[in-house]
Amino acid sequence: MFQGVYTAVITPFRNGKIDYDSYFKIIENQIQSGVAGVVPCGTTGESPTLDHNEHKELIQKTVSLVAKRIQVLAGTGSNSTAEAIELTESACADGVDGILSVNPYYNKPTQEGMYQHFSKIADVSSKPVMLYNIPGRTNVNLLPETVKRLSEHKNITAIKEATGDLGQMAKVISLCRANFHLLSGDDNLTLPVLSIGGKGVVSVVSNLFPRACVDMVSLYLRGDLVASQKIYYKLLPVFINAFIETNPIPIKAAMSWFGYCANELRLPMTPISTGAPADQFKKIVFGLKEEGIV
Repeated sequence: MFQGVYTAVITPFRNGKIDYDSYFKIIENQIQSGVAGVVPCGTTGESPTLDHNEHKELIQKTVSLVAKRIQVLAGTGSNSTAEAIELTESACADGVDGILSVNPYYNKPTQEGMYQHFSKIADVSSKPVMLYNIPGRTNVNLLPETVKRLSEHKNITAIKEATGDLGQMAKVISLCRANFHLLSGDDNLTLPVLSIGGKGVVSVVSNLFPRACVDMVSLYLRGDLVASQKIYYKLLPVFINAFIETNPIPIKAAMSWFGYCANELRLPMTPISTGAPADQFKKIVFGLKEEGIV
């Protein structure tokens, strides 16, 4: 169901409000670049700072603009199961193609708590659900044995894995059914994840370089490892430097440098710090743009 490049799309702001003019241009660029789908209202989209009306409106407008040209995988996660269910039901009613649901954060639930949380969400979802395991943000790790249990639910079809642990990812792939897909949640691990049987990436960097990310994954899945590796190593400095500060601070700065949006974030997120790391990142992305890596 989920394979290829899915862009965890940023949410542009201007004067404190969602900048839909910029957002629509970003989405159109994603579509024209051939991504498999976009993910509105994820962490990269600063979803924790969106109120419920904004969250629902952003998903509605994304579905309307995309008009089935690519997939829309809506971020509807929450540390409250009831809230995640509400957001999931709303997104499904609006016509999304899938749901991305992150580990409950702050609560630090047990494995059984996470199993029940995700099962309840999948029970009400009319669309396929992709789990999202990112212990660095949530402080809980969805273990392979729990993923296996969840993969037996007919509506849970994939996982975005951002543990950085290839051994754990390989175990997930080995335990789960053949048509349960694992996608990388870390740009810099995209090729390693593909090499162990992953099916793609939910990417931050594809906000900026969507075509290159699509080509990298597509070439690998077609069996052209050498050509895929060439793009990967070109993009690797971006993959690394896109996380010199907390995501989405660096990628939103880079999008502003390329003229996609204003470099405006909502507190407690702040614009990228001035200094050598940001200057180096800017030099890298403009260098690649000049080479035609877009």
